[in-house]
Amino acid sequence: MIGVVIPAHNEADTIAACLGSVLRAAQHPDLRGEAVRIVVALDSCSDATGVICQRLGVTAVSVQVRNVGVARAAAAAHLLAEGARWLSCTDADSRVPEDWLAGQLAHGSDVFCGLVDLDPASAPDRELEARFRLREQWGDDHGRIHGANLGISAQAYRTAGGFAALHCAEDVALVERAIGSGARVSWATSPVVLTSARLQGRAVGGFADFLAGMALSAAALPSDAPRAA
Repeated sequence: MIGVVIPAHNEADTIAACLGSVLRAAQHPDLRGEAVRIVVALDSCSDATGVICQRLGVTAVSVQVRNVGVARAAAAAHLLAEGARWLSCTDADSRVPEDWLAGQLAHGSDVFCGLVDLDPASAPDRELEARFRLREQWGDDHGRIHGANLGISAQAYRTAGGFAALHCAEDVALVERAIGSGARVSWATSPVVLTSARLQGRAVGGFADFLAGMALSAAALPSDAPRAA
């Protein structure tokens, strides 16, 4: 069984699109009918995120910590207890492609580290979008770690000690520990996950703060400075 880990804090505006994309990926023919189970970790949610999960038939577990590492770990623990052999991780404000799960497994590694791009549905500023794409590494062996496009075998996850209780960079810490324990990592160009271009996220120091810093640095450029094409 393949498990999908999704942490969420008040993501009612985006969770349906996220789950819809994962449910489509779960039907990919290359999975040969293998069961896929999704667990959303509702972290201190006060909106309709949980109701939407229930409506779509997706399992949700609740934590009250405002800590993405703890939330991911809670969802992962639930899936491992149900017998998951592989954990695929994404974020509640992201949309995965139809070959997401099949593509992760096709690499045959212990850990899959994939790339993300900004979701056109979130209407990113074109200047910000261009700057992000210039900074992202698009080739194989890119060295990027994104919690929105991460996969790890159950064995490698357990050996690495699972997600740490970190407010951000819990994905980076997990991959670094997995590498330290001898795990084989695929730094893959595809499949690519689309993620929100919002500048106010749910975790301090997370991806939204990274984008906000990029936008702020662009705004600070003098008007005659060269800008991203």
